[in-house]
Amino acid sequence: MFQVKRIIELRASKKSNRFIARVLGISRNTLDSYLKQLSSHNPDLLTFLSWTEEQLDKLLNPVIVEVPASHRELYALFPGYVKELTHVGVSRMTLWTEYCLKHPTGTGYRHFCNLFRQWQASQKVTMHIEHKAGDKLFVDFAGDKLHLIDIETGQQIPVEFFVAILPCSQITYAQCVMSQRKEDFILALSSALAYFGGAPQAIVPDNLKAAVNKADRYEPEINQTLADFASHYGTCIFPARSRKPKDKALVESAVNILYGRIYAPLRNRIFHSLDQLNSAVWELLEIHNDVQQKGKESSRRERFIELEKSILIPLPSKHYQLKKFSLSKVHPNGHATLKEDKHYYSVPYRLTGKQVKLIYTHESVEIYHNHQRVACHERLITKGRYTTLKEHLHPSHQWINSWSPLFFEEQADKIGPNTRLAIDEILRMRVYPEQAYRSCVGVLSFAKRYTAQRLEKACERALYYNHISATLIKSILNRELDRIQLVDEEITFTDPDGTPRPVIPLHDNIRGADSYQ
Repeated sequence: MFQVKRIIELRASKKSNRFIARVLGISRNTLDSYLKQLSSHNPDLLTFLSWTEEQLDKLLNPVIVEVPASHRELYALFPGYVKELTHVGVSRMTLWTEYCLKHPTGTGYRHFCNLFRQWQASQKVTMHIEHKAGDKLFVDFAGDKLHLIDIETGQQIPVEFFVAILPCSQITYAQCVMSQRKEDFILALSSALAYFGGAPQAIVPDNLKAAVNKADRYEPEINQTLADFASHYGTCIFPARSRKPKDKALVESAVNILYGRIYAPLRNRIFHSLDQLNSAVWELLEIHNDVQQKGKESSRRERFIELEKSILIPLPSKHYQLKKFSLSKVHPNGHATLKEDKHYYSVPYRLTGKQVKLIYTHESVEIYHNHQRVACHERLITKGRYTTLKEHLHPSHQWINSWSPLFFEEQADKIGPNTRLAIDEILRMRVYPEQAYRSCVGVLSFAKRYTAQRLEKACERALYYNHISATLIKSILNRELDRIQLVDEEITFTDPDGTPRPVIPLHDNIRGADSYQ
């Protein structure tokens, strides 16, 4: 049995039968016999490395058990029990209890288990079914890559080959992606779940960076995006132990099988795009899943439909959108920065100086503080710009956020026509309207300090002077010139030659002609 394990190890390292027979000193016929027996029980030879020598001996040298007539009816039920044990929660005790309800005079539980083990040892299908239906999904990237050809340069572009397998039925999904990065890994996982039409209880990847931030034997740190993906589909991430390929031996074996069933047929074909390559991969994948498995009476797809399809967790109505995460400190102006875009999004003003988390997709940006969502914005990829919701601002800032030419014109209309004309003139005098906003704010604020009636009169006098500014209007109000009746300074008289001349109005500060005698 030690030599049997050496055969499995050498075969898993892709050594030829001739090489293995020469190294171990056995005939090729003996080697072929061992490999044929092992493969008929389970195509995944690596599984047998965890077996004891006693188990391997029973498997390769089964004891032929003569079935007593009293047990023949029970033995006829065992093939069905093998399938029942694939369901979550079903144990031998469950099957024995159901057996006793129909056969009250049947055998006891211990004898029932012994007979079942003897029957399993005498079968050529498998000694023990380890995987429950819909329990886990094993995923991995192949070590060898497929290639695209650049249509302009003719250069080869390597692409990753993603494989996922449900171990109970061994139905397999495969897809080519450009890299093992998080975005491509999530895309491939999402496509695999859509292909199966449901999600398992757990997804088992290895410790690649797209899945695990920090590997650990007991509590690995799962990538936050992948954890969010699992939450969306109602499943969980259960990484294999680091450097323990036997934890997901079935997907390792599936990769080796697909080398022959997909890589080999495509080796001489040329593909210029990922879509073309995946279409060819999926055609061959359908053949792989529909072909009858060695040593079994059904194909992978038939076993999937019979055992697993109805057990999987239903998929949500909405397709998963890749989310990214970022931390930011809220600036004094009440905005948090999305560092990837260098764009600023508003949050409630009470969070100024606090740290918030931004969770964003290609469509939206959600902002959280203490695990509560405090803001949601449409994502805008414009560097250095601001996206602001008025209700997020401090009440004093909400006024500023409303500034516009139309806003100031509406406020001026509430006071009077002369104020509206004054505001229009202030806005007109500036090339860039926002330059005049503070002057407009100053003019409108005089209504509260001096009353709206006095401001209207002051604007009338300023318009008469044909020089509009907040400083002039304030001077008129401070000197109470708005209370003096406006004199028509355009009264004229006519010279003897008929030339009109303006009349200087009387004023206490103007001295008469007598002062110059």
